[in-house]
Amino acid sequence: MADSDVGAASDAYGRGGGGRRSGRAVTVAAAGMLALATLAVGCGPQDPGADALRQPSAPATTAPPAPSPSPTDDGKGATAGATTEPATTPPASPSATPPPAEPVTEPPPTASSLAPSTAPAPRVLLRTGSAGPQVRELQARLRQIGHFGRTPTGYYGTVTAEAVRSFQAKRGTEATGATDAVTWRKLLAMTRTPTADELDPPTERPVAKPDERCLTGRVLCISKKSRTLAWMVDGRVVSAMDVRFGSEYTPTREGEFPVFWKSRDHVSTLYDTPMPYALFFSGGQAVHYSADFAANGYGGASHGCVNVRDKAKVAALFDQVKNGDKVVIYW
Repeated sequence: MADSDVGAASDAYGRGGGGRRSGRAVTVAAAGMLALATLAVGCGPQDPGADALRQPSAPATTAPPAPSPSPTDDGKGATAGATTEPATTPPASPSATPPPAEPVTEPPPTASSLAPSTAPAPRVLLRTGSAGPQVRELQARLRQIGHFGRTPTGYYGTVTAEAVRSFQAKRGTEATGATDAVTWRKLLAMTRTPTADELDPPTERPVAKPDERCLTGRVLCISKKSRTLAWMVDGRVVSAMDVRFGSEYTPTREGEFPVFWKSRDHVSTLYDTPMPYALFFSGGQAVHYSADFAANGYGGASHGCVNVRDKAKVAALFDQVKNGDKVVIYW
């Protein structure tokens, strides 16, 4: 019943006779209220007040009419002739007892929820560009089991990455070329601790017999045959180191030249590559440290410069050589 209907009923049955209700008036009011409540239950979600206005008034002395037939599952009325007993007590208000809650069902599992969780990738310890004692140990251990065919350099270049990739592929792990924690543990289990000579073998190749031009003064005496550089002062070898030269398309010039420019942190303006500790002797050709030579050895070549792969030695050489000192390149 709407709030306005309740007020109307109160005016009709509760205010006459000085505030006292007669027995007949109370009976009529109760019967009317019972009829309206019965109709409200039988009409579903419609407005009970509106239904009450559409129904004819029932006599006060007669029983309230039976509720309308309930619809069946397919929306049609019940079969003809079906009867229901009149209600003897007012049914509970529809709002008094909430309808039973529908059972909550979990959604079916999806393919993504059934897929196994992805484990985090192992931590990378060393990769291309890394340098230092651990790289040297990695190379020495790989060499013990035949995956690294060079002397350790301490620089993680393309040759080292390929050696690691080969090791990983043979051991059934992802061949990334980077040394992760899993790869390192496998390598430790298969190798022994490298000796001092394995970690830091002599880098000097046998020094060739010096050219006669190298026997006097301060000379960088460079032999293409032995691929060595000997720093000589008055015929005495002060230090020696391995070197490589340009390819047949960019050959290193032969002859006698003076050092005319020193550049400690030089970068090539032509090839945009680092040339640390550069000692220029002929145009753009210089003696300098090469990270590529340190990593790849004699598998590569320069663009005409004299590459040194021992960084500590060429750094010491850079500090000792002066502009005007000789450079002799010969076979």
